[in-house]
Amino acid sequence: MKRDIILSGVGGQGILSIAAVIGRAALEDGLHIKQAEVHGMSQRGGDVQSNLRISSSAIRSDLIPRGAADLIVSMEPMEALRYLPWLADDGWVITGITPLINIPNYPEGETLRRELEKLPHAVVLDADAVAKAAMAPRSANMALLGAAAPLLGIDAAKLESGIRAIFARKGGQVVETNLAAFRAGYEAAQKQTKP
Repeated sequence: MKRDIILSGVGGQGILSIAAVIGRAALEDGLHIKQAEVHGMSQRGGDVQSNLRISSSAIRSDLIPRGAADLIVSMEPMEALRYLPWLADDGWVITGITPLINIPNYPEGETLRRELEKLPHAVVLDADAVAKAAMAPRSANMALLGAAAPLLGIDAAKLESGIRAIFARKGGQVVETNLAAFRAGYEAAQKQTKP
């Protein structure tokens, strides 16, 4: 088993929480992981990106080469498109569709949507709406993680265990809210993720 995953978004969207949950679940599954993070200037709306490599055998580098990523998981559509050069030909993009307009020349939403529709393997999710419908409006990142779950190669129960571990210090209600968002994202993406 091997998954090379690029996680991307804008500062404050919870990208690093997604990485922490996946990493915890992978370790629980007995897998090797390496992670390299690039933190943007979140106070200024900068991009946040993380390379996450998971494998059943040893991993030599923490960086994903161009054209080798199995998945791009992005909270934001423009950030998903930014990392397409790293996506393998048979790779998947799982992205939120709600733009976070943080630059003056941000592309129009319809332009982004058309570009995403051209991709052969994509799950485009309104993660904000899915999280709100699950009564978890601050957990859009966990809804997006749920949408990506079928493609991660890690059992969903282990991902849920990772959510419990990562959010435990914030209390039981926060854990349950994040689990609800994760499950709602998982269900919402089922029709789009048949590899």
